[in-house]
Amino acid sequence: MSDIKSLLSNLPSVDEILKSSNGLKWLKNYPRRHVLQAIREVIDIARSAIISGKGTDIQLESLMDKINEKLQKLSAFSLQNVINATGVVIHTNLGRSILSQNIMQHVREIACSYSNLEYDIEKGIRGKRYSHIQNLITQITGAESSLIVNNNAAAVLICLNTIAKGKEVILSRGELVEIGGSFRIPDVMSSSGAILKEVGTTNKTHVKDYEQAITENTVLLLKVHQSNFRMIGFTKSLTLQELVSLGKKSRLPVMFDLGSGCIIDLKPYNIFIEPSVQEIIKTGIDIVTFSGDKLLGGPQGGIIAGKSEWIEQISKNPLMRALRVDKMTLAAFEATFRCYLDEEKAKNQIPTLQMLLQDKTDIKKRAQKALLKIKKYQNFSIHDHCEIKIIEDNSQSGGGALPEIEFPTYAIAVKPYKISVNSLEKRLRKSMHPIIARINEDRLILDMRTVQDNEIETLIEGLIKSLRSFD
Repeated sequence: MSDIKSLLSNLPSVDEILKSSNGLKWLKNYPRRHVLQAIREVIDIARSAIISGKGTDIQLESLMDKINEKLQKLSAFSLQNVINATGVVIHTNLGRSILSQNIMQHVREIACSYSNLEYDIEKGIRGKRYSHIQNLITQITGAESSLIVNNNAAAVLICLNTIAKGKEVILSRGELVEIGGSFRIPDVMSSSGAILKEVGTTNKTHVKDYEQAITENTVLLLKVHQSNFRMIGFTKSLTLQELVSLGKKSRLPVMFDLGSGCIIDLKPYNIFIEPSVQEIIKTGIDIVTFSGDKLLGGPQGGIIAGKSEWIEQISKNPLMRALRVDKMTLAAFEATFRCYLDEEKAKNQIPTLQMLLQDKTDIKKRAQKALLKIKKYQNFSIHDHCEIKIIEDNSQSGGGALPEIEFPTYAIAVKPYKISVNSLEKRLRKSMHPIIARINEDRLILDMRTVQDNEIETLIEGLIKSLRSFD
């Protein structure tokens, strides 16, 4: 008991630490409340360790290091950068598509200064915010006009609310999809005020099903792309061209919720299940909606493109005020769409496309480069801590896009000796620079497809620190 009392008496007080050189430096660089919280929490942990008999050699230097680490975490932003080593390119939980530095440069310029967001410089009068992006979208997609709202669900909502509030919208039962976050198409339609009229069966819908369902109260024919799932076997669904032809025959507009919204032709890459926006527009569709932060590779937003008469009506809906995007989002969209003026450049300038379409030999080289640096890390023998090697694996698109397409990749597989793989994953995830990986067959998998070149050093340091901390 006397030993415990002696150890407890040796613990510095909060006031002593505040007056130390470290304390004065912390007070200068961090909010006082954070400094006090960090000091108290670290001292409390040390006190509990001593009382339980686990803290027999608590050094002042170690306490200071722990306080400093705690301070950094307390003062860090909640929304922060992570290293995506999962191999899922459009990772919804990790922010979906990332933007290039070139795109962000335009966003920074607009955000840090006044802009002509709603000002017509040529005429010296009030302008329209969407004028900065509409010409680009129509030029690239072939649509007559366009709008942008804050996400694709909002795009579907405002289209239906504008065209079909209190009226019937016909949709195949096989397309009553649920998107991320448990949001369902029937619920979105209900919120819009439109009346859903289901036709066909889950696996088969024919043109005659639509024809027989049309009444005087029908105002819209809707198709929803099965972008996040597939039905195979005994199935039949209308092609978009069949639905457009029926719309013209019945004098009803046709709307397509495309979802992912790819702007380039993926067929040269043996991907045949995802039509491009341009292909959709060429069918004569009246309205198409798609996401900005999926296969397009831009910021979050819902893009509405199509015939001018419908876009004009939608633009006048009072909901546009609630769903409109801000200047930074518009700046990011303008810079993103400018990349698509040259499709070949877009494949290299849009990070999402670059990651999805990169040659697997380039990924292997990145993995080899990282593994070599790990093996040569100063004062650390990686093979004393784990089995580590490069393996072939498969990445995914993510974000509800291209669900059945696997992208061959190379990953660094780590099987730790001294700890469980779950403990290692947790350490990486909770490190100062969080590293998000996945576990497979009792190995930690670091997929190098989604690790950026400028993140490799941080990845290596995080891995070695996480393994070393269990020595």
